[in-house]
Amino acid sequence: MSADWVLHVDLDQFIAAVEVARRPELHGRPVVVGGTGDPTARGVVSTASYEARAYGVHSGMPLRVAARRCPQAVFLPVDAPAYREASERFMDTLRRFPVVVEVLGWDEAFVGARTDDPEALAAGIREAVREATGLWCSVGIGDNRLRAKLATGFAKPTAPGGPPAGHTFRLTRENWASVMAGRPTDALWGIGARTARKLAEAGIGTVAELAAADPDALAARFGPVMGPWYRLLAHGVGDAEVTAAPHVARSHSRETTFQHDLVDRADIGRHVAELARRVARDVADEGRPATRVTVKVRFAPFLTRTHGITLPAPTSDPDEITRAALTVLERFDRDRPVRLLGVRAEFGDE
Repeated sequence: MSADWVLHVDLDQFIAAVEVARRPELHGRPVVVGGTGDPTARGVVSTASYEARAYGVHSGMPLRVAARRCPQAVFLPVDAPAYREASERFMDTLRRFPVVVEVLGWDEAFVGARTDDPEALAAGIREAVREATGLWCSVGIGDNRLRAKLATGFAKPTAPGGPPAGHTFRLTRENWASVMAGRPTDALWGIGARTARKLAEAGIGTVAELAAADPDALAARFGPVMGPWYRLLAHGVGDAEVTAAPHVARSHSRETTFQHDLVDRADIGRHVAELARRVARDVADEGRPATRVTVKVRFAPFLTRTHGITLPAPTSDPDEITRAALTVLERFDRDRPVRLLGVRAEFGDE
């Protein structure tokens, strides 16, 4: 009898894979994509191929650090239009199947399906995506979104003993404990390194220990909402609904990494104002007013701080957004050189 399943489909090393697909001679070589592709310039890694990751290169790392760790890597500039086109082909391929597709980002989506053989569906999806895009994808199969998302990690080529290319893994209520119980709490989707450290301070180091924790004690330590929710995650509890509603951005942001550190306060303010105006244009194009403005400052050598402010009223006015960004900028101690500035406008819940 057919049953309802959630599949999480994730393209492997997406940006790097797009580059390798159009440059076959790079297959098997460490590839790093970021900035202008110049490892001597300021910029960060957007993505790295699995071969580069083996040397400790990862997303968000300064390009110069990546070059030191893997000097033999091929460095390439970011080509957003190419990635967007590949993403559209990926999503169009998923929609050819009798499923519900919920877009999560450029390179991943949830798929809701009624089938008696989810592995066969996953295999069909992987083959179709490979044929349409030249890219490999991994597929996690679950009885809810949480388990499907986590299952994908076990199907990845980077998983211990994982396949050489994307594959499929099923994670459900039946095998949840055997697969997840002994893993650290940050193996759960929704628990990051900071929360895991706080849980460890409370004597909770594994998923099994979190699942067995007293909900009242968790509520007292982490709050009446988050504490019990962490325990539910440890039991694999999650939503099983997949919706085809269009992906709606929660924010728009712009940032710039400078080739030479900024030290002049007026110069820093000018750049923040320009970023804010660019963000305001994005907000206007979105057709939804912003409710909060956040500024990110990365000081030399690599210390990042963020501050934000809630707007008095939702707005798309560029003057209001710029004024808010400059107000937030005053909250920073600007006693050291600045290497990166960013401005983000967030939308309220609708």
